[in-house]
Amino acid sequence: MMQRITTYTRLFVLVSLLLTALGCKKFLEEKDLSNLTPDNFYTIPEHAEAGIAAVYAQLRSLYDATGIFSNNWQMLEAVSGTTTTESAENTNLNNLYSLVYDGYNLHVIQTWDSYYKIIAQANLVLDRVPGINPMDEGQKKKILGEAHFLRAWAYFAVVRLWGDAPLILNPQTASSEDFMPVRTSQEDIYTAIVADLLQAEVSGLPWTDVSGRVNMAAVKAQLARVYLTMAGYPLHKGTAYYQQAADKAYEVITYAEANPTQINLFPDYESLRNVDEENRLELLFSIQFKDITGGNPLNNYLPNGKPVTVFGGWTGTSVPTRSFYESFESGDKRVANQVGFFYTSYFTNGSGELFDLNGPYVFKYFNRAAFGTQGQPGTGRNDLNVMQLRYAEVLLLYAEAKNESELTQAAYNAYKKVRDRAALSTPAIGSFTQESFREAVWRERWHELCFEGISWYDMTRLRKVYNESTDGFDDFVGHINKSSNQALQSKHLLFPIPSQELLNNPNLGENNPGY
Repeated sequence: MMQRITTYTRLFVLVSLLLTALGCKKFLEEKDLSNLTPDNFYTIPEHAEAGIAAVYAQLRSLYDATGIFSNNWQMLEAVSGTTTTESAENTNLNNLYSLVYDGYNLHVIQTWDSYYKIIAQANLVLDRVPGINPMDEGQKKKILGEAHFLRAWAYFAVVRLWGDAPLILNPQTASSEDFMPVRTSQEDIYTAIVADLLQAEVSGLPWTDVSGRVNMAAVKAQLARVYLTMAGYPLHKGTAYYQQAADKAYEVITYAEANPTQINLFPDYESLRNVDEENRLELLFSIQFKDITGGNPLNNYLPNGKPVTVFGGWTGTSVPTRSFYESFESGDKRVANQVGFFYTSYFTNGSGELFDLNGPYVFKYFNRAAFGTQGQPGTGRNDLNVMQLRYAEVLLLYAEAKNESELTQAAYNAYKKVRDRAALSTPAIGSFTQESFREAVWRERWHELCFEGISWYDMTRLRKVYNESTDGFDDFVGHINKSSNQALQSKHLLFPIPSQELLNNPNLGENNPGY
């Protein structure tokens, strides 16, 4: 069973395979393997495992550094309006906060590159692994299912971020007919995404997988996400897709209720940031990280220069706005100091005297074992994964989607379960209308799923934005992000195509409107 997928693991597997192959035949009968290519590499089952490991490894590039004091992931948090910065050294990040970014923005460029590299690696697996023979058919089917999921994962981000975009489903070389691809319509990209996920769904994946590999719960939850998005903007497919989203989410809920020790909410929020709980229970899918492969990318949530860790201070380039912090309901455990998603005091150098931070900071990813806690110095090794799909989201997704046809007791129960953990009272089901329950679930998504790269996607599929001051929802266009006091424009519904891509490939045509 594959554990965390790291660059070192990939290299170890590759070298081991080559040595094993050389040991089976006479040296003089061997082909020259000094230059590996897809043709001479994908020949034995171990190559298939190494190939899918390469796709997983590429996921980490989504969190790579983006110049000084910034990482790719901060792109979506900056524009969502729920975070601000205490450190203004990174011009690219500052432009995102100010909503004045363009196709030369390094975050935009690197995020585009990362997703298409994931797609390229997955395409190789899907193209080459079927031809490996002999190979156990169950193993082959599972690896192909994982590759289908990961390709769909990447394209789901691409289509939401850039709209019409190149749809590449085969390995590319300089001689490929579509080496200079045109942009494919969003409708067709979504069709390809659904097709990939349906393939993954019938590939024999286990319901859960503590190694961190793709599992059935993640596939069904991702299908529910896709259907929910297709029901809203920009495709606006409506009722039938809301129902499909509800159905897929409910499959996960049904399995969870029958197997509560496998899928469930954690009883507390501390488990979300506990390395010992990774890939378990609530965490349906995460991008795997290991300190040995590089610093944890979420450290930029740590405050600027305040010694809350064994490392001392950090950069504070993504910190919550006070208005968002104060928008949570009174008594909500998620804003309780060092309990939920925020903290307002901590221990000097991670384990010393308690001191006041003079404001709220993100605690959702605070790894006590690495950073230190009261009386316990940290190890300095932050191996925390980055969660991508949680059971809490599945519950809220089901509640939202089901309400579009009928507010049922099951939909209400799913919504209430998330609030129960936060120690919040929930009005009786009879007190809600369809409209008021819809907004209640949206509000819960903003609070429960904050700082997970989800809020921006909610903003674009709903064309609505949570207003921390009114506790209601504004239209997307015209909403003022309180982090910068700048208003969102219609052009912000999509990001610009990276300028270098337009220069290198004239077939991409004009940039997205407004850029």
